[in-house]
This record gives sequence, C-alpha cells and structure tokens, in this order.
Amino acid sequence: MPTREDTPEARADAATLVHSGGVIAFRTDTFYGLGADPLNAAAVRKIKELKGREENKPILLLISDIDQIDRFIEEPDSYRKIAVQHWPAALTLIGKARSELPTDLTAGTNTIGLRLPDDEAVRALVRLCGGALTATSANPSGKPPAQTSAEVTNYFPIGIDLIVDGGAALITEPSTVVDVSGKQAKMIREGAVKRSELVGLF
Repeated sequence: MPTREDTPEARADAATLVHSGGVIAFRTDTFYGLGADPLNAAAVRKIKELKGREENKPILLLISDIDQIDRFIEEPDSYRKIAVQHWPAALTLIGKARSELPTDLTAGTNTIGLRLPDDEAVRALVRLCGGALTATSANPSGKPPAQTSAEVTNYFPIGIDLIVDGGAALITEPSTVVDVSGKQAKMIREGAVKRSELVGLF
C-alpha cells in the first residue's frame, strides 16, 4: 500500500480518499490511527474488519475544532464546558452520542469519545477530512499500537488506502479517557494526561 510523507499534498490526497469512503492510517497526537469518515457506516465497518475489533467496542474520533462537538454529542453545552477547560490535549472525553450516529461507531453504548489533539498538523489533516476522523489505534485487536508507519505496514499489508507518514509517535502512552456522559466524571483509562492534571473534573 502507498506510504507518503506528511505534506500538504499528501494530506489533501488522504482527505480525497476519506471523502470517497476510503481508510487511511496517520500519526495522531499519540500513536498511529486508522482514519475514515465517521458518518460513513461502510468505512467504519471496514476499520472494524481490519482490526478484528469486538462488536461491543466503540470507535473514538478526533475533531479539528471545538465547534465539531455539536455534530456528535447529544448535550453539547455541558460537554463543551468541560472540553474547553481541558482541550486541546491527549484526552478523550466520552459523552452522550447523537441518536443518528452509526451503530458501528457507538457499538450500541449510546456514547461517543471525542478528542481535540494538541497537534496542529493532525488537526489540519482532520479539518481537510471534514472536521472529524476516526482514530482507533492502527493495530489488530490485542496487538500493541503502531508507533511508526512501518509498523502499520507490517500489521496491515493490505486494506489501507494510504499511510500518511508523520514520523514516529511523539509520546509513549495512549490518550487518557474520561467518561463525562453522566453526572459524575469517571476515569476509564489514565494515559498521557494524568488524573492530577484534570483539575476540577473529579
């Protein structure tokens, strides 16, 4: 499969592929992720098939800008209040999903995880792709996340339309995941952002 250095031209071509239902791999603000149009059910299904992903696991999204929250979150005002305090960061916030989102995205949980990455190059790619992009880690289920484009190629010799090589992963931990869909925030996974940094959230 083609691998291209992360340039404006490569990002534009990646966006064209995403808009046509394709799947790309790219370096996120953490590890490499598999990117597709989150509202294209067939593309999301392709990602699950590539990963061999369990049906009950939802797929997180990267967004390019804070105004994308409204497209995916059922109660955007309360969610946005939390997001503005803590984003951009390697912090995935889970909220109540809008009912029209594909089931493959939410896995029937009625929730969705979003992240605004603290990486302008990543946000630029996501913006070109329509403002939101799936970002589930680029590895078969049960394997370590890919930290380089070469590792993505080893994991997926076929099935991905383009790998955008943004260099090696910049951090060695996954994003922190916090569920803010209820009245009380719940830590699901402590990763790159430590609990002690999330002042006022718990």
